[in-house]
Amino acid sequence: MAKILIVDDEPRIRQLISEYLEHEGFECAEATDGSAALASLAAQSFDLVILDIMMPFVDGMTCLREIRARKLVTPVIMLTARGEEYDRVTGLEGGADDYVVKPFSPRELVARVKAVLARTMPRGESDGEKFVFGDLLIDTASHSVRIAGEEISLTPKEFDLLVFLAHNKGIALSREKILQKVWNYDYYGEDRTVDTHIKMLRGHLGSHRDDIATVWGVGYKFEPAN
Repeated sequence: MAKILIVDDEPRIRQLISEYLEHEGFECAEATDGSAALASLAAQSFDLVILDIMMPFVDGMTCLREIRARKLVTPVIMLTARGEEYDRVTGLEGGADDYVVKPFSPRELVARVKAVLARTMPRGESDGEKFVFGDLLIDTASHSVRIAGEEISLTPKEFDLLVFLAHNKGIALSREKILQKVWNYDYYGEDRTVDTHIKMLRGHLGSHRDDIATVWGVGYKFEPAN
């Protein structure tokens, strides 16, 4: 059973989300702000965090940055009341895996929770796959990426994106195709989501950043030199 931490300063929102998730069989815990959320994450492990942006004391963005600074790869879905592009992009660049705009449909939120967990929850023992491109090693079994023997830190979504690109080496992939396969549902034309994650992924890949080529008018292609 997946355990989810719901972080929002509005009790009715926390209750609504908890009711829908518990109905689907999830175990839920609650926190009223970012500070309380960080304390909960330090005390126990969670499979996913639903994190509101606009909160008193420690807001969602600050909390997200601290989560990633602590090297926690727990998936995070952000809740934003404004729906502005700045909020969405800032959250994604900060390491969020997804976002939902308030007011939201609880059913949509549950669907997004399931989609994120489907990518990140353990699926039992497996030999997995290994992709080797020069000194770049992608190991799906250990969920790790190494460059010249040094492990680099990726969020679950960044890792999934890199694996999908590696699986389709040399193939020009549209943003819509990437959204469908990596996010597991339609984003209704929000291509900026893919662009933001590609930008972050390139930043992590260092000397291999150019392995991800932009195909103008289409999307992206993984073209490693080796």
